[in-house]
Amino acid sequence: MADYDVGYGRPPRGGRFRKGRSGNPKGRPRGTKNLQTDLAEELQERVVVSERGGARRRISKQRALIKTVLAKALSGDARACTTALNLTLKVNENEEREPIDAGLSPDDRALVDEFLSRHGVRTIEDSESNT
Repeated sequence: MADYDVGYGRPPRGGRFRKGRSGNPKGRPRGTKNLQTDLAEELQERVVVSERGGARRRISKQRALIKTVLAKALSGDARACTTALNLTLKVNENEEREPIDAGLSPDDRALVDEFLSRHGVRTIEDSESNT
């Protein structure tokens, strides 16, 4: 054993995990799903919804949930309105945005850059070069 040093990152041969043996035998069983997967599957399930005029349609639970929140928000429910706005902001967060300086004259652009640099914020050019 003189050619093998035991130390940090080099456990003794007898203390290593055996081949085919899990290091966490009481861990999550194979095939069980996590919360994200369960939620996604549940939201995709279809339910029957009655719409105006008595029409019945099958839509996903996700769509039904969105319809309910928006209907409550439109009827004046402040909590539902906040939920709907937050959801909209989160969805639109990843969309492409118009450049920061769209419509600014060169003089206005220089003023904005000077202001931002004085306050320790990146300038418009820095923002555009990183996007």
